[in-house]
Amino acid sequence: MKLTQADFELRRDRLAQQMGPNSIAIIETSPVAYRNRDADYKFRADSSFFYLTGFAEPEAVAVIETTDTVDDYTYSLFCRERNREMEIWNGYRAGIDGAIEDFEADEAYAIDLLDEEILEKLLNKERLYYRIGHRAEFDAKISQWIKQADAQQRRGNGSPSQVLQLDRIVDEMRLIKSDQEIELMQIASNISAAAHTRAMQQVRPDMMEYALEAELNYVFGQHGCVPSYNSIVGGGENACILHYVENNKPLNSGDLVLIDAACEYEFYASDITRTFPVNGKFSPEQKALYEIVLAAQYAAIDAVRIGNAYREPHEVAVRILTQGLIDLGLLKGDLNELIETEAFRQFYMHGTGHWLGMDVHDVGSYKADGEWRAYEDGMVVTVEPGLYIAPDDESVDPKWRGIGIRIEDDVVATQQGPLVLTKDVVKEIADIEQLMAQAKS
Repeated sequence: MKLTQADFELRRDRLAQQMGPNSIAIIETSPVAYRNRDADYKFRADSSFFYLTGFAEPEAVAVIETTDTVDDYTYSLFCRERNREMEIWNGYRAGIDGAIEDFEADEAYAIDLLDEEILEKLLNKERLYYRIGHRAEFDAKISQWIKQADAQQRRGNGSPSQVLQLDRIVDEMRLIKSDQEIELMQIASNISAAAHTRAMQQVRPDMMEYALEAELNYVFGQHGCVPSYNSIVGGGENACILHYVENNKPLNSGDLVLIDAACEYEFYASDITRTFPVNGKFSPEQKALYEIVLAAQYAAIDAVRIGNAYREPHEVAVRILTQGLIDLGLLKGDLNELIETEAFRQFYMHGTGHWLGMDVHDVGSYKADGEWRAYEDGMVVTVEPGLYIAPDDESVDPKWRGIGIRIEDDVVATQQGPLVLTKDVVKEIADIEQLMAQAKS
């Protein structure tokens, strides 16, 4: 399943409506990023640029101009020209004709002509929208173009009187997912769930963390996908490092392994974390902590409901985690006081989720007018409570130390209640142990 040019056109229509008359929006894609000498990272278009254009090549700028009415706008695409010699080395390009025929631009220009052509488009516009502060080099270009337009004032022309943040419009558009976007995210989630299932089936004591990561990448690659972020495969105490990505230690029997990994499908991300025993069997201490995290996650997922405040799943999770820590003797005191003083942060130091979409930490504000905003139909959020007992935490019994657990799923707020996109990978203790036992038999 892929989005069509009609989907991208509808987004540009919506943007033009919000820009107002006599306005211009300028948005560039990502620059090519170099890994080291003569080698660059595989190019991935900027999410907001792709959201509006569907154009995945580097060195491109999109321009949307409204006239006296917002219904009458022009979409221009500046991109690389066709070049046979360069295409032999680096692959085919859409070129100017392709920008019009395949990507439905009203006008298309060679990217080399941007400085020359943009000035005429800026003149006599009331408002300029661009991604202020997104990239210093582009900020400098915008400033240069405005100065050049201002120099035209004596001839009755001039630059826009207002310069506004384009992200304020596009980020809010991206926050509410369409049915087509949710379908793409469901596909990404299904592939990622299959990868986690394979990891549970393939893990063995003494296996290297990077070898287990390779099992995930195998599934991603079989579906033409890449990881949507650097995969975390943390065995034992490495699971207590929230952003552990070295993945270069052996996995020991008796330890848990925490995997936070997922893929991106057609520019839409998934994000899953599962924690399971390397040898296929939870110890009593691992099981006790895991059950607390799982209970917190179930309750937090249930709180992802239209009208609830964004923060409510976190507050629900914190209460259950804190009570569980009290029950195990890891925290002592009154529940409400421990929550008020954030004593739980010794073992749970991060939030319970984030927006998810084209970016794994997706765009969109979390507050409106200083208050946590309410969930709306089509918002997608991760729900990922955890507990991490540091290996050097001498305030707790040694039997708990070095255990790190996180459970994460992707959830859509819908009129029918929370929709869990990542439900295809098991997380109940009995189901995990059964799956792993079957793989060994």
